[in-house]
Parts: sequence; C-alpha cells; structure tokens
Amino acid sequence: MKTKYFAFVAIAALLFNVGAFAAGDTKNARAKKRASMRLVAMLPASDGVAIFDAKQFLGTALPTLLASNQPALSEITTKINEMATRTGVDLRKFDEIVVGVAAKQVTATEMDYEPVAIASGDVTDGALNAIKKMSANGSYREEKIAGKTVYIFTAAPSMQQTSSTTAGSKISAAIDKALRGLQREIAVTAIDRNTLVFGCLDRVRETLEGRTHVGADLTALLAAKEMTVGNFAFKPAGKMGKMLPLDTDMLGTSIDGIQYVTGSIDVSTTGTTLQAMARTRLPHQAAELKDTLDTIRNLRGLLNKPNQAIYRRMADNARITLRGNDVMLDLTVPQSDIDALVAGIK
Repeated sequence: MKTKYFAFVAIAALLFNVGAFAAGDTKNARAKKRASMRLVAMLPASDGVAIFDAKQFLGTALPTLLASNQPALSEITTKINEMATRTGVDLRKFDEIVVGVAAKQVTATEMDYEPVAIASGDVTDGALNAIKKMSANGSYREEKIAGKTVYIFTAAPSMQQTSSTTAGSKISAAIDKALRGLQREIAVTAIDRNTLVFGCLDRVRETLEGRTHVGADLTALLAAKEMTVGNFAFKPAGKMGKMLPLDTDMLGTSIDGIQYVTGSIDVSTTGTTLQAMARTRLPHQAAELKDTLDTIRNLRGLLNKPNQAIYRRMADNARITLRGNDVMLDLTVPQSDIDALVAGIK
C-alpha cells in the first residue's frame, strides 16, 4: 500500500479537525458547549458544521501543531491577517466560531462548498467600523436584510492587493480553495453586539432570515461531544468518494455508504488525540468499511523504510472498532511524530 494514503489520513484528520473527545466534564467546558450550540442554532441548513474554540485553536493548538513548520504557520497567519485587512474580521479576537457549509455538486466529480460563519466576542463594533472605512475602494455596498445592515464587498480585488508571497505553496492553495466561496463576495453584519456573521451573501441572507436551521441529525452529533479545540459533523450522504482524493480501488464503494462523519480534536504539548466516527446507512456497509480499513492497517508491515516509520507507528496505534452502523477510529499521535509530519508540508 502506498504510504501517501496513510499520510493523507493523518494530515487530513489534523487539518479538518476530526479528533478526540475531551475527557473531563468541567464547568468551563459545559459553558463553552452551551455557547457554541447557541451559535449553531443560528446557522442555516448545512451539510457540515464545525465548532471551534477560537482562542484555544488559534492561540495554542495551531502553533503547537505547526511548531516544526514555521513557514506554514506564518503563511496561515498571513492569510488570517489578509482576511482582517479585507473584511475587518480578525478571527483571533473571537471566543467561539461555528461554520456551516452547504455542499454543491458543480460537476460529475467535483464538489463546491458555500460557507457561513458565526463568531462571538465583544469586538463587533470594531469589525464593522473597519468595514465601513473600506468603502473608499469602490468595491463596497450595503444591503438591508431582515432588519440588519449587511456590508458586502468583492473579495477578489482586495485579495490581489494583499496576496502573500507564498501563493505557490500547497498551504496557500488549500486555504484559497476552502475560501473559494468568499473570493466572490463577502457579506458581514452583526446579529447583536457580541455576535458577527460573515460568509457568502446567500448564506448570510439565509442566516438572518432564519427560515432554515441545521438539521437535528447534525446537532445531535455535535451535542454528544464535550467541547475541545474543535468539533465536527458532516453529512456526505453517499458522496464521500467524490470528496476524498483517493484511488477508487483503495476503499472501493464502501465509503459511499457513509451517511455521517463526526469527530473532534484535542491538542496538547505532548501530542494530538484524534477520534472519528463514520456512520453508514446499513450495518453491512459499516462492517465492509471496517474490514477495508483493517486490511489497509494490516499492510503496515510493508512500511519498512526509515522514512515510513511514522506511518507504521500510527497504524500500530490506531484502534478501529465497529458498533452497529458506526465505525470508530481512535488515534493518539505524539508531538514528535506531529512535528515530523508537518515539517514536510510545503
């Protein structure tokens, strides 16, 4: 088995925040969960939802994950700075951020994603004032939606003006693709003095009008987890094969039986603990998926070269279990291996 598959599973899990349940049930964790679920309730109907403890993720978790790759960390920081410059929204000033993504199939093999984010923090006035100051560039307009003044501006010209010098890197390309929906127009407004909503105009409109909401199926998956650095629930509804850059013969058709993927992440200075769950439509699909993953895991003996040792250890440490329609993956990666994994990202 080619080692790129193990690398993909490891790095994708880190970057998409599919990770570990928190162990404790502290008062602080419960308060954070209540605050986050309040924001989730404001989102419009979405195919995927992610919850971030923004201060912990950007303040400690991300620097820890990328400690051995300062250029990558610098590039992400540059992208955050660019967003703050273009939109007045500085993600580092918020406490909690929730993101709702609507998936849209644009071709037979390609998916596109339209995001909207809701962030809480006592910084709304400053963000909106910064937006107003940008009106001089001519790419800015206002629109009234559901009684709120929404500030809308074209992102592409501003992006060109503030683009970083690392535009050719994979990190930059991945971030730009993830924000593709925001490169056309970005809409920003305040729901109240502590809550900001921003994203694609149509998705911001849906949020303010409140006609649709995240389905109970996704909110139940999110509510079942303790608050950690980030929680995640996604409804691929049989389209996983189109979303993952894997050869079709690797997992066969078993991944297209996946109806839900959920997980969370916890990061410390000693390592990253990950847990993910895939829920299939039928029990036999879950059994087939587990068998396929077990087969891939059992091929770790082929990873006998020195530069493959990390992937072999990850395969050794991974626990794959089956319960009904659910396939669970538990994995703890020590910080030394995280450092080696991310050091090679260009």
